[in-house]
Amino acid sequence: MTDTRAGWVKYPNNPVLGGEFGTVFDLSALTTPDGIDMWFSWRPRKSIAYTFSQDGVHWSEPQIELGPNEATDWEKDINRPSVLSRPDGYHMWYTGQVQGPNRTGRSWIGHASSPDGHVWARTSDEPVMSPELAWENVAVMCPHVLWDEEAGHYCMWYSAGDQYEPNAIGYATSHDGLRWEKYSGNPIFVPDTDLEWEQHKVTACQVIPQGDWYVMFYIGFRDEDHAQIGIARSRDGLHNWQRHPENPIIRPGHGEAWDADAVYKPFALFHNGRWLLWFNGRRGLPEQLGLAILEGEDFGFPEDD
Repeated sequence: MTDTRAGWVKYPNNPVLGGEFGTVFDLSALTTPDGIDMWFSWRPRKSIAYTFSQDGVHWSEPQIELGPNEATDWEKDINRPSVLSRPDGYHMWYTGQVQGPNRTGRSWIGHASSPDGHVWARTSDEPVMSPELAWENVAVMCPHVLWDEEAGHYCMWYSAGDQYEPNAIGYATSHDGLRWEKYSGNPIFVPDTDLEWEQHKVTACQVIPQGDWYVMFYIGFRDEDHAQIGIARSRDGLHNWQRHPENPIIRPGHGEAWDADAVYKPFALFHNGRWLLWFNGRRGLPEQLGLAILEGEDFGFPEDD
């Protein structure tokens, strides 16, 4: 079985970021006139770091831009950013965590802002989202935020459930990015137990508006330690998700490959006529960042009815 399907190809010299930096994972990226800005989770530093690339392959020396906050009781470790550029500056939603023994702990979502995407200030000592509902259990994390111009509000897809790996994906909206209203029909995306590769959990999505669709990249877990990457689409970003017939599109490597155990957390950008998709991979530890490429804009879903 090949490592990729639906036209995706892994970059042959993966990983593109990791190695001496230890575990690097769960990223957010934006295109700029000069290249690509990336904010990623840097586990040894318990921080969110920044790096820049002109081609998506070769990255500058990472710089920490938001670190743990010892003044609060919910962000001893921060990670999993979602960065958005707006007319009033940059906004970052991120996961704050307190880790416990044996994969226990709790997670929340916080917010910071920046005039330039580099100097960040937290907007509150309190999280903007907390686990409150039964399905959210002890953790809300992995935010992905878009601005809906027509509706005049922010849209957040987030993951919730267990601390080590959350179980399903929910949705919330906000007019200011700070006060969120959770969708009453949450969770909006749950595992398909008929599909072995994602039967355990689905989580950590990125959602991209494309034409009349919302396209979701997500992680599917076969069990707690083995994960692959899939893609689905919905007309409204909430209901009737259609999974791609060639899922999972990104699979672990084989044998001694750097990503032979699992691939996680996709993030895709359309850049210079092709999709660039970065993901975490691992064989044992640590996790590192790899790249997969799809030529052209079409994800290869079946023709619309």
